[in-house]
Amino acid sequence: MGKISFANSNNKTIAMSAVIDFPAGFDEKKNYPAIVVSHPGGGVKEQTAGTYAKKLAAQGFVTIAFDRSYQGESGGEPRQLENPYISTEDVSAAIDYLAMLPYIDKDRIGAMGICAGAGYTANAAIQDRRIKAVGTVSAVNIGSMFRNGWENTVRSIDALPLVEAGSNARTSDAEGKGYTTMPLAPLTEKDAPNEELRQAWEYYHTPRAECATAPGVATLRSLNQIITYDAYHMADVYLTQPIQIVAGSIAGSKWMSDDLFDRAASTDKSFHIVDGANHMDLYDGQKFVDEAVSVLAPFFRQKLTGAAVKQAAE
Repeated sequence: MGKISFANSNNKTIAMSAVIDFPAGFDEKKNYPAIVVSHPGGGVKEQTAGTYAKKLAAQGFVTIAFDRSYQGESGGEPRQLENPYISTEDVSAAIDYLAMLPYIDKDRIGAMGICAGAGYTANAAIQDRRIKAVGTVSAVNIGSMFRNGWENTVRSIDALPLVEAGSNARTSDAEGKGYTTMPLAPLTEKDAPNEELRQAWEYYHTPRAECATAPGVATLRSLNQIITYDAYHMADVYLTQPIQIVAGSIAGSKWMSDDLFDRAASTDKSFHIVDGANHMDLYDGQKFVDEAVSVLAPFFRQKLTGAAVKQAAE
């Protein structure tokens, strides 16, 4: 395990901060399969992304958990920009870095993510064929979530005021008044509308998992890109890689995992439901995370083989 930094291939002025984990007995003279792990919206690599990365490394993979551009310890201004198009490209930038490492088998690279990171991972796989297998945990299509609400109860058109707010924030930002921000999860316990999102507050803003580099906010201007973004755009045509979806049975966000499963063109797709788990339980609930890894590890092990790669190419 070690913290690394590399220039983002999409924008060389941005230094990406990441943690790379190695399997036991790692030998840099050998070739290994690799998995890129993407963190939730508002999160950083030291939280749940790092948890999954470490557990998967223990199963024989080289893993990399990174902070997205403008977030965590990665570079870029304005801070806390949550531009989903850039976030998707960051997944490919991490693969660009891995592909240059002599001990990584370029034909055996997989990707997974948690929450919004799962949506970004799916979107990256739609356009980046180097991703040979896709895993998702508590998947969130950040555009759908902001348009339609946590439980899919809001009409898309009713999110138009959010586009207006993002537009006005851009003017305010341009006037030099400082970047206006918005919460990505409840900032206080009383702001939480239900127990599941109360746990989101608890995760990000109490000793449960709080991290100084994860303030849990995004620039308000990000709404312009978020509202019109669909992480699963063209999944019905181009998301043909094997995919393993994991979601909790009582997660308010489960509908976004259902949507991904329904829309993915892949003929090799599976959906594992973790009984009794909500969205946040799959971040750090030990038994729930272990169950997710017990599904993801054999999935990646099976799919990141020469035979699976050949099949995906065909």
